[in-house]
Amino acid sequence: MEHKKVQELRWDPVLGEWVMVSNIRDLRPWQPQSFCPFCPGAPETGVGWDVLILKNRFPMLSEEPILPEKHEFYSTAPSYGKCYVVIETPKHDIDDISDLSTAEIYRVLESIKKKQEEEMVDPKVVYFLFFRNKGKEIGVSLTHPHSQIYVTPFIPSKILRELINSNKYYSKKRRCLFCDIINVERNGKERTVAITDHWIAFLPFYAHWPFEVHIYPLTHVQVLPQLNSEVIEDMARIVRKVLCGIKKVFEKPMPYMMTLHQAPLRGTYKFYHMHIEIYGIYRVVGKLKYAAGMETGGGNFTYDSTPEEAAHILRNIIDTKCEE
Repeated sequence: MEHKKVQELRWDPVLGEWVMVSNIRDLRPWQPQSFCPFCPGAPETGVGWDVLILKNRFPMLSEEPILPEKHEFYSTAPSYGKCYVVIETPKHDIDDISDLSTAEIYRVLESIKKKQEEEMVDPKVVYFLFFRNKGKEIGVSLTHPHSQIYVTPFIPSKILRELINSNKYYSKKRRCLFCDIINVERNGKERTVAITDHWIAFLPFYAHWPFEVHIYPLTHVQVLPQLNSEVIEDMARIVRKVLCGIKKVFEKPMPYMMTLHQAPLRGTYKFYHMHIEIYGIYRVVGKLKYAAGMETGGGNFTYDSTPEEAAHILRNIIDTKCEE
């Protein structure tokens, strides 16, 4: 069978969401042993940089997408968008971004903020998703510290659910759902793992993953560009603490996923509250929590311990092993 290039959006009419389809991704390198394309001096990177944001050479979305096929029954759309790789540091031999200083992480976050401001002028895109995958168990193909940005023509499904439910809450109570959650966690403290001048980190009462941590700004904001340099520096500080704790909670560093949830690039979303979600996926050392039959097939997560117990463990690690 001829290998035809496909890069398109396919609409799932059952779940009501877009699926990004691209066989171009099959061509990307998988954990090369003798060469790192993200190190200084590589053809794409050059030298003399602290943080570098490059276009992904094997993108799921494209500014010049392949024209999708038309079907009599199914709906498709051009996969217009942008995919970037954020090379977070010139240093190759560090295990995690938490091994960087607060100042170095701050530069990463400021670079992402600047990129988002640039993308907001494109009328064809509606969402800016920053995310970080850590560990081969997650499917990371290159080990040099990096994260990614997807600029999409649709609102990701999970964000859309958050927008719908927080809007319902605001319409009923005239208050921000997330601000109320922050107040509960700040006062109760049994699930809180770190607090700084501008941020709070806690395991949610309804955590899905074994060490799932949400990090919220204490001020009600919707998108990253609304944060000034002082708040972003403090953001770097608490992200470093939490990721350090997740790394050190077991003898073996924990794989995780980290995503920035924020409002869409255009529109008014006063009921929404920007935050970071981190999903640490070890139940115990070396044992993964899988999104298996109930989670993937049924759509509802199971939790084998309690978020309160996990928060107690993680808080102690952060307090004793993750100081500035």
